[in-house]
Parts: sequence; C-alpha cells; structure tokens
Amino acid sequence: AFQHDALEVGVGRRFLRYAADSNLKRVVLECGGKNPAVVLDDAEDLDLVAEQVVNGAFWNMGENCSATSRLIVDAKIKDELLQRIGAYMREWKTGDPLDPENRIGALVSKTHFEKVKSFLGDVKTEKLSVAHGGATHKSAYIEPTVVDGVTPASRLFQEEIFGPILSVTKFNSLGEAIALANDTNYGLTASVYTGSLRKAIKLSREIRAGVVTVNCFGEGDATTPFGGYKESGFGGRDKSVFAHDNYCELKTVWIDVSDRSVDETVR
Repeated sequence: AFQHDALEVGVGRRFLRYAADSNLKRVVLECGGKNPAVVLDDAEDLDLVAEQVVNGAFWNMGENCSATSRLIVDAKIKDELLQRIGAYMREWKTGDPLDPENRIGALVSKTHFEKVKSFLGDVKTEKLSVAHGGATHKSAYIEPTVVDGVTPASRLFQEEIFGPILSVTKFNSLGEAIALANDTNYGLTASVYTGSLRKAIKLSREIRAGVVTVNCFGEGDATTPFGGYKESGFGGRDKSVFAHDNYCELKTVWIDVSDRSVDETVR
C-alpha cells in the first residue's frame, strides 16, 4: 500500500478539517500532481519530444506541481527516445545555481533532499535501471535522473517526488497508455505527443487531468484555467475568468414589476 498523502495532499486535508471545525469557509485546493507525458509511436519529431520532456521534468529541479514526472512511451520507440533525452540532458548541469553554466541547483531544504533521495533508494531495492543520472552531491544536489522499467506497483510511479527524477513506463496499445496515465490518485496536468489529431483529441478527453498539452509541455497562461482532478485539488480553478468564481457569491433576486392598478381597471 502507498502513502498517497504527500505533503500537499496532507496539508489540503488539514485545511478541510480546519474549515469544518470553524465556520465552514470555502476551500479551494491545489494539491500537486503525478503528471504523465504520453508519447505515441507516430510522434513526428522525437528531438522536440525529448527537449520538451526534459524541460518539463527538470525545470526548477522538478520542484513544480505540474512537472513531467512520468514518461509513458510506446515500446517501439522507447529506446530511441531515451537516447535523445540523454543527449538533451547533457545541457542540464548540476551545481551552484549562481553559476550560469548550471541549470540544476540545490533542492529547497535538507529534509526535502532526503525525501527525494529516498526514491533513489527504491530504484536499487526494486532493481530498476537508471538510464541517465542518479548521483547526489553535498547532501543538497540530485542530478537529473531517468529511471527505466517503472511499473504502476512502484512508489516512483504513484507518489509525487517533487524532484528531478523521471520514471519511464512502456506501453503497447493506446488503451494501455490511457490506463497508465490515469493510474494515480492525481490528475493535475498531462502532455501528449502524437502526429494524429484524432488520437490527440482522444487522449486529451480520456486522460483525467485538468490541463492537457499536445506536442509540448506547458501550464497555459493567465487566460486559461489551472487546476486538477481527483486528489490534485478541487473547489475551483486558478487563473482565467473562472478564478473569479472563487471570490463571488451568487444571488437570485425576483421582482414583481406588474402594474396592479392596471390589472384592477381591466377587471
């Protein structure tokens, strides 16, 4: 059994309890994600896919609620894509963030470093394959890491890591890809890579995520709603005109404007 109550989900539960115990104030929750990048074998530019996946997984050391945490890729192109991902990862050096050559800095705290490092321990315990990275430095830095052979039974597949670790899982059919993408308690964001508009629409509809990007990684902008399904949060959306609903109370007013004096005259 997994402990699904990662920090953000656990804090969200506390706010709900606090609201229940006080004045039943409304609560809007955004509790993180375990976001998939689903890559079909008809993706037209694997270099672009690799670049987008690397950026989505490792930007800000992976300390991003919408980070690409799971790569779900067609078995026929998995090895080729991992090779291209490795080539782009050479540009993501780890070290002092004040050095402009480095793109991966220290994790936010020693406690968080230990938490993220524990997932590397799972890699050894589960005898998984480290395709790229995997090293730690000075109890503060974790190299961008790609772990191959991850299954839904693994903690790396299910729990939000909030660090620079990308898990890789292969699939053999479109239905299996959708099932894998949805096989977590989270549903914040997802990305889909395919050359087929029909498949892009099908995946966008069936993946249970609040934001889905096609052939790119992103979170939208200030004009588009941001938020997720399942344990990623509920109660409203951030950004866009929909965010205003969180701060408004709806009211219905009925007014009788009929002229009763006229009605009496007619009678």
